[in-house]
Parts: sequence; C-alpha cells; structure tokens
Amino acid sequence: MDHQSGGSTMEVPDSRYAWGRLLVALVIATIGGIGLWSAVVVLPTIEQEFALGRGGASFPYTATMIGFAVGGIMMGRLADRRGIMVPLLLGTCMLGIGFVAAAFAQNYWQFILAQALLIGMLGSSATFGPLVADVSLWFQRQRGIAVAICASGNYLAGAIWPPLLQHAIENYGWRQAYTGIGIICIVTMLPLSLLMRRRPQVVGRTADGKRTRVAASAMHKTAPGYLQGVLMFAGIACCVAMSMPQVHMVAYCGDLGYGAARGAEMLSIMLFMGVVSRLASGMIADRIGGLGTLILGSTLQCLALIFYLPFDGLTSLYIVSALFGLSQGGIVPSYALIVRDYFPAHQAGIRVSMVLMATVVGMALGGWLSGIIYDLTGSYQVAFLNGIAWNLVNMGIALWLLLRRAQMQQVAV
Repeated sequence: MDHQSGGSTMEVPDSRYAWGRLLVALVIATIGGIGLWSAVVVLPTIEQEFALGRGGASFPYTATMIGFAVGGIMMGRLADRRGIMVPLLLGTCMLGIGFVAAAFAQNYWQFILAQALLIGMLGSSATFGPLVADVSLWFQRQRGIAVAICASGNYLAGAIWPPLLQHAIENYGWRQAYTGIGIICIVTMLPLSLLMRRRPQVVGRTADGKRTRVAASAMHKTAPGYLQGVLMFAGIACCVAMSMPQVHMVAYCGDLGYGAARGAEMLSIMLFMGVVSRLASGMIADRIGGLGTLILGSTLQCLALIFYLPFDGLTSLYIVSALFGLSQGGIVPSYALIVRDYFPAHQAGIRVSMVLMATVVGMALGGWLSGIIYDLTGSYQVAFLNGIAWNLVNMGIALWLLLRRAQMQQVAV
C-alpha cells in the first residue's frame, strides 16, 4: 500500500516494494562482496608473486578491510544525505577500476593501494553497512529477517566467488582473473544500482516496540557515545575471532598438504552455511531481539573455534568449517538490530555503518594477527587460541548489555 505526498510515492514498512528492493540489494551485495574475499583467495599466489612471508601476504587483506571500514562510514554518511544509489554508483565504478589496477600492479605496494583504496574504501564499502542500514529503514515488523537477508550478500559472495576465482587463477592467472572481475562488476552492478533510486520515508525519530523502548531507556542511562564505543569494540572482538578460519583457511589447507583448492572449497562451504545461519538468525532475532541473537551466535562461534584445535584431518576440517559457518552467521546482522533498538531511526545510517565497519576492522586486525602469529610460531594453533580469547571478550560485553537491559526492565516494572 502506498500514498502520494509532495509528488513522490511513499511505501509503508514491509511493503511489496520493500521486499523487491531487498532482493535487488541482496544481488548487489553478493556481486560487490567480491572485494572482501579476493585478497583471501589470492593470498598464496601473492605470497609467491612478491616473495613475501605469511604476515606480508596477509597484509593486503588487512589493508583492504581497513579501507572498507573507513569507506563504509563515508558511504553511510553520503547515503544519509543523497540516498543509497549515489554511493552504490560510485562504489561500482571504483570496484571496476580497482580490480583492473590491481591486475596491472608491478609491485607489492601498488597491489596494496589498489586493494585498500579502490576496492576496499571506495568500492565494496558501499555494498555492506550503508546498504544494510538502508534496508532497515524499509522494514518494521520483519526487520530482523530483512537485515539478515541483505547482510547475507557478503557471505553469498564468499560462497560463490572463491571457487570461481581459484579456478580462474589456476587456468588463466591471477591478473587475468582480477581484470575479469572488474568488468563483471561494472556490467552487472551499474544497472542494478539505478533501481535503488527511491529514498525511504522515515516516520518518526525512533523505532517502535516494547523492546526498543526498554533499550532506549537503557541508552538514556548511558552516554550515547560510550554505548556506541562499546558496541564497536564488541564488533571488533567477535570478528578478530571470526577472521582466523575465514582469512587463513586457504593457506592453512595448503600448509597441511591438502592444497589451496580444498581450502577454497572449505571457505565456500563455511560461508554458504553462514548464509543459512544468517537467515535463521534473522527469524530468531524477530522473536528474541538482536542482543539475544548476538549472545547465541557468539557462544556457538566460540565452541566451533575450539573444535579446530584437535581436528585437522581433511574430512574433519570440512565438517568443522560447516559447523563454524552455521554458528556465526547471525552475529554481524545482530549489531544492526541492536543499534536500531538503542538509537533513534534518523541516526541509523551513520550508527549502523560505524558498528558494522568496526566488525570489518576486527576482520582486518584478526587476519593480520593470525599471519603474524603464524610467522612467529610456525603453526596456526596459537592463532586459533588468540581468536578464542577475543571471542570470550565479545561474549562478556554482550552479557553486560543484557544485564543492563534487565535492570532497566525491573525499573520499568
């Protein structure tokens, strides 16, 4: 149902148009998400190409994710002012240019600049945090599943792209593969971005629901900047833990003698199961809220990380990787829902982007730390332990937020 106001069409939350728009957003996120995973797949190749150690080969991924985090905040602010279509068009062009530039890089630092500035900061960043924030403004009753679907785009990218990219690298070379990706991004994403021209109508300045009112009450008892900082640190902590299997699985399998192709397959399975987990968590979040979903996902992720320590057989790694994907898919979208519960709707773009980009910083930090730990110890066992420790920090923060909300509920009664 829609009505006319000021010569423009306004859609009510959860409308048919909102669901159609969500589908377009998911496709854009899936294609644009290649910027998050290309450096993971090409890591062993770059290590040989530029004669690097594992830490040095991991750094392009870290630089890409840092650029992605900074760019996400910039793109979120731009989306608040100009609508999501403008950052999407900019990001599409920069992705195409970035992959071609990386393909022509003559040295390590040129490759890093192309990855960090063009692919990360000005490219893929528009297809995650800002896009999730935009989707959250088109839904109310079914916001949890809608946000989860949109946030599944980067996992679908991780499930679809690594095997394809690995195949292209083996058969045509990494430079030709990168050039092809740049062309694909331009051809597919430009017309899709034009479909996102309509801007959402935010009714009121706060979200609805009893849970939101209680959360907002808790927020008023805590400095907004402090709460924002706590959520961002929680996002960093959980994703330092999450990054160990996601970033180093291809290299880990190579070290164990299974080959990079097996690692790419495990990464694909992990992220495909992450999509399943993300969708299931979205439905769960519509019932227990974003905070409850965060606690559930963080606990399960910690258990899955522990399973990597004793099991390193080929079959075992496939199973544990699938379990890891099932455990952690709902963690990142839960932060967007928590922000919508604790902060006014008109601040959604910048605040959601800041928290989601903090998770990206966590992925960047964790990917780099794991490479450094490997160089120092010669194995990934200590890197897994490092991830478990960061995961426990995330669980502690989530439980603190839960206890604080429970106190506010008692005060309200």
